[in-house]
Amino acid sequence: MNSNLFIIIISSAIFYGTPLFFAALGGILTERGGVLNLGVEGTMLIGAVAGAWGSQHVGGSSWMTITMAIVIGMLAGGLVSTLLAFLCITLKVNQTVAGLAITIFAGTVGLSSYFAKTWGVSESPVTRQIRKLDVLGLADTPILGPIFFNQNILTYLSWILCVASSIYLFRSRFGLHLRAVGESPATADAMGINVTRYRYLHTIFGGALAGAGGVFYSLAIVPNWVDGMTAGAGWIAIALVIFGFWRPGLTLVGAYLFGALQSLSSTLKARNVSISGDLLNALPFFMTIVVLVLVSSRFAHRRLGAPAALGVPYEREER
Repeated sequence: MNSNLFIIIISSAIFYGTPLFFAALGGILTERGGVLNLGVEGTMLIGAVAGAWGSQHVGGSSWMTITMAIVIGMLAGGLVSTLLAFLCITLKVNQTVAGLAITIFAGTVGLSSYFAKTWGVSESPVTRQIRKLDVLGLADTPILGPIFFNQNILTYLSWILCVASSIYLFRSRFGLHLRAVGESPATADAMGINVTRYRYLHTIFGGALAGAGGVFYSLAIVPNWVDGMTAGAGWIAIALVIFGFWRPGLTLVGAYLFGALQSLSSTLKARNVSISGDLLNALPFFMTIVVLVLVSSRFAHRRLGAPAALGVPYEREER
């Protein structure tokens, strides 16, 4: 394995940035439809505990178990976001309040910890983990090997999703409809686009992606169940949506930047570099605050390309 520090940091950035990208991509799809999702942290934790349970209880080969665990985590994340969609789209609850309620309800002191205790997830480590692959036997290739040929299946899936979602959003009719719903739902409705359906589907699928990000923590990063194991990753993902201008490609780059910041502490400590671990661990959250402050004004929000109807419930006029 290449021991060059720069290569190690890049490889670690991709590894730790992958769950952030899954959650942020889910946020992009949700917010492009005009629904603000501040419940990402809670959704990721539900996905994490569901994935850990799936790893412990689904039988079969390793590949079958891991696949089903990922699917179970995504389904759990989708269910949580179905509740969010019902609150925000059908009941038209304030979307900021609804998202925070989801995070509290499903978060560290909520359902995720309750399920972990009830299902016995925290009593034993996961039996099957998402391990890195040696693609085509090239993992030990200098420079490129550790970066491109020694990642796990979810990382490779994230690259596919990045390309596919970009094509979907900016090169397909359905993506155009989704962006129309997020910009002007009344105009989209007048054109015959079902605003409610688009918002529901993309909110639920966005939650499923956040659930997959949670599974990455419980089956790849730790791998085990620990209460609050995402440790604020959902909030970083929310900032990444803005950091990436609501575009998958830029968001992927941002996810790797934050992934590098998250991995610095363990990477430098392993090489006996004397820097405060607490300072390094705080860097991702400091950067999150900086990003949110810089884009907090309405002018900056619009200049960055935020959907015009983001966070605004749609009330269809009677004809």
